[in-house]
Amino acid sequence: MILFFKILFKDIYHLWRTRYSRTFLRLAFQYGDVGRYKAREVNFLNFEIVVPDCQSFLWQFKEIFADENYRFLSNTSSPLIYNCGANIGIDTLYFKHLYPDAHIKAFEADPTIAGYLSRNIQKNNLQNIEIINQAVWNENTTISFSAEGADGGSVIVGAKTTQVPATRLKDWLEKETMIDLLKMDIEGAEVAVIRDCKNSLGRIRHLFIEYHAYLGEPQALGEILQILTDSGFRYFIRSEADRKQPFVNRTNHKTPVMDLQLNIFAYKD
Repeated sequence: MILFFKILFKDIYHLWRTRYSRTFLRLAFQYGDVGRYKAREVNFLNFEIVVPDCQSFLWQFKEIFADENYRFLSNTSSPLIYNCGANIGIDTLYFKHLYPDAHIKAFEADPTIAGYLSRNIQKNNLQNIEIINQAVWNENTTISFSAEGADGGSVIVGAKTTQVPATRLKDWLEKETMIDLLKMDIEGAEVAVIRDCKNSLGRIRHLFIEYHAYLGEPQALGEILQILTDSGFRYFIRSEADRKQPFVNRTNHKTPVMDLQLNIFAYKD
């Protein structure tokens, strides 16, 4: 009987146990029924922001604030954070909430979404944040980018694309002596970027990669993990899109163009 109630109430307990998770419930109640891609002003935890899409914002808030997926420990009160794929700035707000004196370089490829990012940073008077409205890539160039209107823009897939400037991440990393966190959620560009940066990861203490495997393309998870190992990282992997009966269900039902999506948390002792 005890096990039965543990299973029954496990999710309820986790959704109620912290201030952040209770805030998520409030936000879900307030904005959960708002239609897709309708901009709204949202207030939470002393922050005021504008979001282009409430549905994507809610799940970003859950992962970043309620679940604290990006929480890390630093031996300085002013860590250096590279935020690649900063979107509208929810994770940037979290980093400044966690470390108010943090220095953040926020990269965002989508010019419209970068506008929201800039507005949200200015609206909350946040300092020591540099916004780079360019895609993170393996060379300085222009690349095709497919904007989705919220958090799903990609350099890999999409019916409608536009040309956006891209910057070589390796060049940025090699300017730094130490980076406390490199967060990389760049919707398919991560394999090319990690390959290019494989000899420049020694100065990074914590590294997050959202890995995507697209149908018709070779899976490169093994290569990425080998690069992390060679760079002195240990890692933890969590599925971002689980599949029941994976021998039968071979694609992600939410994103059918992919068959694997993982969160990789890499860290050094």
